[in-house]
Amino acid sequence: MNTFAPAARPQVSGQVNGQADLLLEAALAKVSPEAKAKAKATAQDFEAMFLNTMFAQMTTGIKGGGPFGDSPGTGVWRSMLTEQYARNFAQSGGVGISSDVYRTLILQQANQAS
Repeated sequence: MNTFAPAARPQVSGQVNGQADLLLEAALAKVSPEAKAKAKATAQDFEAMFLNTMFAQMTTGIKGGGPFGDSPGTGVWRSMLTEQYARNFAQSGGVGISSDVYRTLILQQANQAS
């Protein structure tokens, strides 16, 4: 069961506040499909890294309990768990950071191509 439902927000679709983002649309026309795919993956990885840091901070004060108690391996197990939570959360829509990062990367690549 996936506990991370997709966020109820539009994906990068060339719109800002319901209006067409003409700057992004023009930039997308200048960038190769490979560059678009790489920018999307990079943006999603960035959001996952941010979320991992946030989730790790949320669990720093937790001691003992849980399936592994307070053994020496708990820290490693918890870090792997928070990493997977962050990746799944980002793949399911995240908190919206990847959309902004993707837009910025595409605009930068289009400017370099000009």
